[in-house]
Amino acid sequence: MYRARRRVPLPTALTALALLAGVGYRLWLLRYDVPPTNSDEATMGLAALHIAQGRHLPVWFYGQSYMGTLEAYLAAPLISVAGPSLLALRLPTLALYALFLALSWRLTRRLGGDPWYALAVVGLLALGSDRVVKNQLIAGGGYPELAPAGVALALLTVRLCTSGSGARLPRWAAWGLVAGLMLWVDPLLLPYLLGTGAVLVARRRRELAGRAGVIVMVALLLGAAPMLLDSLGHGRNPLAAVLTASGADAAASWGDRVYGGLVLGPPLGMGFCSPSHCAGWQLWWSLAFPVLLLLAALSAWRTLRTPTPPAPARPPTPARPPTPPLPKPSPPPTPPLPPPAPALPHPAPRSSVMAPADLGELPFVPRGNSPRSAQLADGDERRVSATVRLALLAGAAAVLAAYTASNAAGQTPVESARYLSCLAVATPALLWPLWRAAARAFPRGDRRAVTAARSVAAAVGGARPVGVVAVAVLAATFGTAAVATGAAIRTVPAVHAEAERHRALVHTLDELGVRHVRGGYWTCNRLTFATREQVVCAVVDDALRPGFDRLPAYRHAVAADPDAAWIARDGSRLATRLDRRLGPGPGNLDVVTVPGWRIYLPRP
Repeated sequence: MYRARRRVPLPTALTALALLAGVGYRLWLLRYDVPPTNSDEATMGLAALHIAQGRHLPVWFYGQSYMGTLEAYLAAPLISVAGPSLLALRLPTLALYALFLALSWRLTRRLGGDPWYALAVVGLLALGSDRVVKNQLIAGGGYPELAPAGVALALLTVRLCTSGSGARLPRWAAWGLVAGLMLWVDPLLLPYLLGTGAVLVARRRRELAGRAGVIVMVALLLGAAPMLLDSLGHGRNPLAAVLTASGADAAASWGDRVYGGLVLGPPLGMGFCSPSHCAGWQLWWSLAFPVLLLLAALSAWRTLRTPTPPAPARPPTPARPPTPPLPKPSPPPTPPLPPPAPALPHPAPRSSVMAPADLGELPFVPRGNSPRSAQLADGDERRVSATVRLALLAGAAAVLAAYTASNAAGQTPVESARYLSCLAVATPALLWPLWRAAARAFPRGDRRAVTAARSVAAAVGGARPVGVVAVAVLAATFGTAAVATGAAIRTVPAVHAEAERHRALVHTLDELGVRHVRGGYWTCNRLTFATREQVVCAVVDDALRPGFDRLPAYRHAVAADPDAAWIARDGSRLATRLDRRLGPGPGNLDVVTVPGWRIYLPRP
């Protein structure tokens, strides 16, 4: 006998394809040096190199007392095997993105979403604008790990609030460990941590009063141990350092903060804008985002306030009557022929027996195909789903409010939109009202008899206006994200060409035998990492004064070399200043040009 092959449901297969497409798109970008690297990412690469060599075990990003170096520890094994390279540094961040997609799919399903809605969530997150892929792939510290960690906290919260007794302590430990790691790496995820933690306290307070509470605290302290030990040993306050770095020591007008935080922030942070700017039409998301937040929160709150109907009581089992005595056997009579079987009635049409779609399930998807549909019929699990959705929405609102209140939103709104990268964590909850309304706009019927084109036509012609608006907003959401993704793809040739020019610079320095240079902040550590520390660079400003060196040892090494060269981008103010020192006499400089760069060598 052959076992019947189990067919993979269509939405599950399409979700797997969307996940592979998202990862493949980003792997293709990495192949062409996109997104462009910088000295901050190179600083994380240098930390990974030092870890791989056993020279140093840094707790914080070099030159500051905040932002943990988790990305450096993840990349260190690859760098120890393959050597320092941008690809080795970014492969762990690509793996974190793939984990984010898989966990987002699982969270969407656990929150009651049907397979098609989970496909929509993964499909949207598979797209990637310039700002989004920078947040996800650049190992500059604190951003690639935020989204997968936030989704993991929410998913663990759902499992701990709904599952039985199996494997509960490991899940408690996992929640505490992820929370502790994020406290060390970057406090931007704190609103989601507090929200999911509040759900656990509200629903599992008795369990937390026992061994589970001890396990959570031990795991949380273990994850945050690098931060705690460093703070106790050196008297540092990471929170104060974060506030200073976010612009708390400078002033920005509230008008600039509101514009940068509430107008530019949501479309930039969630991937609806072109590289480095937002077109006017792309700002529609800044209006849609708070409306969706409010609608999704009201939907979750309504679920929480709806009383759960009591389960119907079983009728009492009637008593069995006493068995009468068996009569004496007699010869059986000849049985008559059985009457002809009546004709079977025609089965009722599928549309007449389907229950109303609940939890946003599409009408052409049988409810039995959702592994959670039967379980979520229980009122307690509905409440858990609504509570976690509410926590995610509250976390997103808190992240946006904190960013808007910061001076960074008013001073550098385009670049500082990276602080909103964790808004993507709330995507399964944010789009929920749209999906429910759009699902009701499609007609019910047999999937084999109703084609997609007829479904859309019937939706536009006969659905309620709310459903049609929801379909339009969903289409605009995917369309805007796709346009932004296309704009990011168009930058690939220019970014790759700049990376090739930088590789030519490294090759030229090697041919010239240059080992110590001075240059701008955004030149130095990138050059040092690209040359595997064969060339050491000290930072100077445009007036040739010493700048901010994240590794002071580099400055000492350059100062000890009287033949140290200078590096400047072609056309920069630093190059203009150094051009004044060109000349044939001793003490002047000679220049070697490389496409895009100028190398200044001291004359003997």
